[in-house]
Amino acid sequence: MLSHPSLAPSSHPVRIAEIEDAFRSVLNAIGEDPGREGLVTTPARIAEMYGELFSGLTEDPLLELSSGFEEGHQEMVILKDIDFYSMCEHHFLPFFGTAHVGYIPRGRIVGVSKLARVVEILSRRPQIQERLTSQIADTIRQALEPAGVAVVMKAEHLCMTMRGVKKPGSRVVTSATRGLFRRDPRTRAEFLALLEER
Repeated sequence: MLSHPSLAPSSHPVRIAEIEDAFRSVLNAIGEDPGREGLVTTPARIAEMYGELFSGLTEDPLLELSSGFEEGHQEMVILKDIDFYSMCEHHFLPFFGTAHVGYIPRGRIVGVSKLARVVEILSRRPQIQERLTSQIADTIRQALEPAGVAVVMKAEHLCMTMRGVKKPGSRVVTSATRGLFRRDPRTRAEFLALLEER
């Protein structure tokens, strides 16, 4: 059985100098000159960029949801149109789009910005969209113990638009449902209907 990466953060920080050295090797391997004027600082810029793009590896998404409020609220809460950017772990090319997150509290709620932070942290790791969608749902379920969680993500993948089948404009849609959203078709339908409203 294949193992899947944990939600837990890595204890290893990004090693910038090693990324720089590795990318100089990549430039050599593709037939470029890493000492050329236009490329001489490229390995450093890429290393710095990778530090930012993969910062989620050292952050704990559960911590974002550790402070909440007891409000007695037990109706659906939805945060729509969360922009996200991630890197496909198969080709290390970006995929990007929007996430929609909903949950039904059992009285405990969190600030909606915390939901967006969970999406951001988990997106800033080498990912596949299917796993990312499930990880967001599982993080919210684990931290808040709500009656239900639903996540829908829509994204364009550069690994299939700028290479391979080359189909720009194609989008991948994934969903993950937990609790009431999975068990009750009416709850799921209400969530999906609310996503369509503007």
